[in-house]
Amino acid sequence: MHIHILGICGTFMGGLAQLALTAGHRVSGCDANVYPPMSGQLAAAGVRLIEGYEADQLSLAPDVWVIGNVVTRGNPLMEAILDRGLPFVSGPQWLAEHVLPGKHVLGAAGTHGKTTTTAMLVGILEHAGLTPGFLVGGVPADFGVSARLTAARFFVIEADEYDTAFFDKRSKFLHYRPRTTILNNLEFDHADIFSDLAAIETQFHHLVRTLPASARLIVNANDQALDRVLGRGCWSEVERFGGGRWQVAAAPPYAVSREGETLGNLEIVLPGAHNRMNALAAVAAAHHVGVEPAAALEALKRFGGVRRRLEVRGTVGGVTVIDDFAHHPTAIRETIAGLRSQVGVSRILAVLEPRSNTMKQGAVRAQLARSLEGADRVYCFAGGVGWDVAEALTALGSRATTYRELGVLLDDLLSDVRAGDQVLVMSNGGFGGIHEDLLQGLAAKATAA
Repeated sequence: MHIHILGICGTFMGGLAQLALTAGHRVSGCDANVYPPMSGQLAAAGVRLIEGYEADQLSLAPDVWVIGNVVTRGNPLMEAILDRGLPFVSGPQWLAEHVLPGKHVLGAAGTHGKTTTTAMLVGILEHAGLTPGFLVGGVPADFGVSARLTAARFFVIEADEYDTAFFDKRSKFLHYRPRTTILNNLEFDHADIFSDLAAIETQFHHLVRTLPASARLIVNANDQALDRVLGRGCWSEVERFGGGRWQVAAAPPYAVSREGETLGNLEIVLPGAHNRMNALAAVAAAHHVGVEPAAALEALKRFGGVRRRLEVRGTVGGVTVIDDFAHHPTAIRETIAGLRSQVGVSRILAVLEPRSNTMKQGAVRAQLARSLEGADRVYCFAGGVGWDVAEALTALGSRATTYRELGVLLDDLLSDVRAGDQVLVMSNGGFGGIHEDLLQGLAAKATAA
């Protein structure tokens, strides 16, 4: 089958392209900006990449057009597909119909921690010799790719609640029919497609409604929104973590227990209580497919993390530059707290780009200042935001500065930074290449000293 993917350079669609190639399909695709790192991976794999969405791509005549959720009405290629009555399908539906049949799907869902938890679960199953296929919304450091297809029975997927396509407004995870499902947490997010938290809870309820009685839900015991979801009806097995059956101690050596029986200690490279909860969920999910907790805990000792999740990009002149995907106040707060537990009294300089649709709309601005309280200094780039970020950060006083020009932010940061500092850069985008610019600036500063 020849598939042509619209929006191919996104993490999900690029991963789908790699799965399709492995399955023996012919793959081509286009994007508004054919950009790395995905463009490089796909080009190396032999995928024909086209810049833009011009209607002349109809001459490729694929068997089916696979539409990413970045595509909207008015897109010239999409309009041509509709005019001609050509077959098209969403990425999640194509995956469900051509990759997932016959697989035991393990999905990690929730507002926060999906990527990390999914990667942890993949690592555990790999260590156990189960060679799972996977599709992760990031790149696990231990694998170097975001997707892999194997002949094994198990497939691990990041179960995203974002909508599927312009013609399918259901959450992506409704297509996956997981037999093992982690429900990590649930907060209001994606203000561009959900009106409120109740609307997201309804999508999670729909997910639960599609699962068979033999499926197992691994549910955060401390989340009221998830309690409400299950209260609307649950027909599958439920195991709770962070309370209930599975628990991890709050203090070192972070003993993990099941029904009061200690199973071993949790040792992971990623700091913070939120990452211990992610790991606990992965241990519980792996147990559902036969991996003993002791083996899972051993695997997690080797877990190398995920790119863009507290990823150290470099250290120059005693200053460490860290990249993190955090873009929601809860994730920001937990990320800073996790880093603080690791670096002690060292200064944390938080550099934030409020770039997600939820942030741009100001839906969570009331929580922003509190989420950044753990940082010693805050540099916030508000170039793409229409609301008053400086006002939202007033509670932080002189510790926080807001910028409309990225170059000015970088200059101030380089002027302020000193040896021993941890510069935590948080954005769900490229942030104008600030990481490399900062490292180069630090190198120049060290040379001039």
